[in-house]
Amino acid sequence: MPFSTYLPEDMGSVALSPAGPFVAGSHAELRLIYTAGKFGIDDTGMLKISWRTTSDMSKPQFNDPAAANFTTVEASNAAKLEVWFDRLNIRPYANTLLIRIGRGYLRTGDTLTIRLGDRRQGSPGFRLQTNCEERVELRTSVDAFATYEFTELAQQPGFALVPGAAASWKAIWPSLARVGEPFRLAILAEDMWGNPTPHAERDLALVPSHPVRGLPERIAIKSGEGPRVLENLSVDDAGDIELRILAHGEEIARANPLRVASSAPLRRYWGDLHGQSGETIGMGTVESYFRYARDLAFIDIVGHQGNDFQITDAFWQKLNRLTAELDAPGRFVCVPGYEWSGNTGMGGDRNIFFRREGRPIRRSSHILVQGATSTEAIATADELFRALAHEDAVVIAHVGGRYADIKFAHDGRIERAVEVHSTWGTFEWLLHDALALGYRVGVVCHSDDHKGRPGATRPGASTFGAIGGLTCYFMPELTRDALFDALRRRHHYGTTGTRLFLDLRGSFAQPVTSFSEDPQLTSSPAASLVHEAMMGDIIRPGSVAMRLTAEVIGTAPLERVDVLHGSEVVQTARPYGSSQLGRRVRVLWQGAEYRGRGRETHWQGKLVVDGNRFTRFCAVNFLNPERRIVETTAGSALAWSSVTTGNLAGIDLWLAEPRRGMLRLETNVVSGEVDLNALADDAAVLEGGGLSRRISIYRLPEDDWSRHVTLDHTVAFKGGVDLAVYVRVTQSDGHQAWSSPIYLIA
Repeated sequence: MPFSTYLPEDMGSVALSPAGPFVAGSHAELRLIYTAGKFGIDDTGMLKISWRTTSDMSKPQFNDPAAANFTTVEASNAAKLEVWFDRLNIRPYANTLLIRIGRGYLRTGDTLTIRLGDRRQGSPGFRLQTNCEERVELRTSVDAFATYEFTELAQQPGFALVPGAAASWKAIWPSLARVGEPFRLAILAEDMWGNPTPHAERDLALVPSHPVRGLPERIAIKSGEGPRVLENLSVDDAGDIELRILAHGEEIARANPLRVASSAPLRRYWGDLHGQSGETIGMGTVESYFRYARDLAFIDIVGHQGNDFQITDAFWQKLNRLTAELDAPGRFVCVPGYEWSGNTGMGGDRNIFFRREGRPIRRSSHILVQGATSTEAIATADELFRALAHEDAVVIAHVGGRYADIKFAHDGRIERAVEVHSTWGTFEWLLHDALALGYRVGVVCHSDDHKGRPGATRPGASTFGAIGGLTCYFMPELTRDALFDALRRRHHYGTTGTRLFLDLRGSFAQPVTSFSEDPQLTSSPAASLVHEAMMGDIIRPGSVAMRLTAEVIGTAPLERVDVLHGSEVVQTARPYGSSQLGRRVRVLWQGAEYRGRGRETHWQGKLVVDGNRFTRFCAVNFLNPERRIVETTAGSALAWSSVTTGNLAGIDLWLAEPRRGMLRLETNVVSGEVDLNALADDAAVLEGGGLSRRISIYRLPEDDWSRHVTLDHTVAFKGGVDLAVYVRVTQSDGHQAWSSPIYLIA
């Protein structure tokens, strides 16, 4: 829609060779031969070859025959052709190679030979999409009559993408288990682009910090096996367990932190509620989407959030059937829902989740839905909230292509959380907006996956700039009812994709009032007297001070844990002291252009060390393997290309002498220099405008340090407006996490 349906079987055919499959992210020469059909193609008629909007397959280039992605098109009758690439096609197939018959025409049987990645003059080929997919379709359409009315061909070319060789390993087990309770461990390999791969063969040693019943000392991974899942493990004593995975004595992975407790009224379950499949703008089938979440990402909770204006009534019914079939209380929670995708000025994206199936879908528009629909469109977010007022539903404000404008519309009875991170980037500003407006919301992070990988999304090489997020939910059991209660009470924290352990509690010397529901939202909220609060709780403390305690166990060394009051950092804890700082200097850049589409900041940078030298360097949070740091002068100069979308990236330098020389930085965003002798314990900061764009230069311990931080913070609430108290965690690898706030109210 709205392609012409005029005689597609007479518009010609396309043959693809080789047929594949290909390794995801590899280079290949794709040769397509279009054979003109019954009508040929008239002078100035066109052929379009399109692939999915969110695919990171490379853009064709036409100027350098020795470089990657060189593309040529030849007509069998020597007709003159105009060839270019643009995003000029209808969603979800925007990426388009356009071929215009500039001088001449094609008769029936004439051919166009298209070579994506033409290798005849030295090109390494065309870099393919980096995520696996059963069928990558090259959607071909023709304007045979030079009317700019395109007809899609009856048969479309396509190929499969499969994972490559193992490049990294992961080990996943619960964040919390009871003493003696059985749990599982999953070990899997991923290729360089983060695709789970069976192409791995290793003898692995499993080294826990404390005895784990049922855990073998060694396992042998054979090629073709896929993930290894070890069931019925248990621990006899309470404590924190660390698990290292070794190959030939070298650590290749470490499991997420596991706390074993003698009692645990609230468990910790990991979820990714937000992503979509190929039936809308994502990739792959919805069935493979859910299977990936359960069987390859090993998350406990998943949702599906297709753009509403692409969801037909038939697909909505199918989604509801699938979530009902796959939801397995105690093992796997699958939640029905959709993304209300209103234009930004009308309120922007909202994620809608229903406790039960069979509820109506109220779309923002029907722009890509053909035919009659069961409901009328709802154009604004405030209308949406009115329509959902009597539904058993939860809404989350989301930042994607369209960001949620919570200043325009918000209903705290339904909209319970803000999404501060996804594969689109990091959006702490959305939380700050909510707090400034007096909203009492929780914090979540999801993937907004478009690549068929919910729960373990990687950004790839184009539109997206971050690893997908995860949320840890505090729930007594793994059920939808418990999930909805956790969301409505803000009992959760979000991360940028890591499964770090975070605990946040407030304690009071005298009883204070705790509300199970926000008293702004109901005239008679249930209340109780307590001495302790957890993240997300709403507390009326009166004159009683709160002692805040936070504990973090990271999946990498912890750089800092910040305590925030609203948007202001009031305390910072680090697991190292000044005496541990020395030769290691971090150069960290972050930020985005602005809130909407095109928010990515593309950093082109150089650094030079004068009067000193570095003995080694390493990248921090470089997520695209194609973007590397180049040592332009040994020991003194580096150059790089990087993308941030509100998140962090950087370089660590190990200096020959800790306090000597000048560090000179030049980027397309901001430039400056730092006297390394004068660089103290705090960071030197170069502000770059935009949306929190900046470069920070600071010292870190030379070797890896503690992954464990505890802090205490005293809050004396003085009344008046709400005081939202929460923590932000930053790890040495660039990952972050945010607790939901404890709200102190008058």
